[in-house]
Amino acid sequence: MKKSICLLLAGLFALSLVFPVRAGADIVLEIGSRGENVTKVQKRLIQYGYMTGTADGRYGEKTRDAVEWFQRRNGLAVDGRVGKKTAAALGVTLTGASSSSSSSSSVSIVSSDHRLLAKLVYAEARGESYKGQVAVAAVTLNRVASASFPNTLSGVVYQSGAYSCVSNGSINNTPDSTAIRAALEAMNGWDPTNGCLYYYNPRLTNDKWIKSRPVVTVIGNHNFAK
Repeated sequence: MKKSICLLLAGLFALSLVFPVRAGADIVLEIGSRGENVTKVQKRLIQYGYMTGTADGRYGEKTRDAVEWFQRRNGLAVDGRVGKKTAAALGVTLTGASSSSSSSSSVSIVSSDHRLLAKLVYAEARGESYKGQVAVAAVTLNRVASASFPNTLSGVVYQSGAYSCVSNGSINNTPDSTAIRAALEAMNGWDPTNGCLYYYNPRLTNDKWIKSRPVVTVIGNHNFAK
């Protein structure tokens, strides 16, 4: 019996040499977790506007709540835990060793509308916070849904005089991963403006009409109005 067990263990060890387990493949972060992986997740949540404060490497209720919010906004299973799918959506690699990760590794264009919206966000709001970029995307989508504007994304974006980035050609610039993600989140339903149809930078415009619109919220340099 002992000999059989030894042979079995030896066989499993040999297989592990041929088929090594990928580092971090089964790592799951949850309340009580600590360390570098938690810090990386927290930094990404802070970057994307789901969490405030500092990344302290401790997975508590605040981090869990931020993860649940991110999961809900991105069509993931909402369990407040960070496994492979949530980590990939965040653009974080869960490993025991230090490694550089980029959100661009997990961000991809899902449709032509997504591409166009991301280009608009990059051209109009790349200097704004992540939430501010999502807000610009949300306003554009709100226009598509409004009877006062064209009923297609391209119709709204290219409506005469609607966006300065179309007039000056910056709409043709390649969007970065943040703009791509912000556009997707707006398409998935996040609207930080609560239904606004307009936005403007009060320091850069003298348009009396746009300034007469009732301002609902201010995010970064932009006023968002209905």
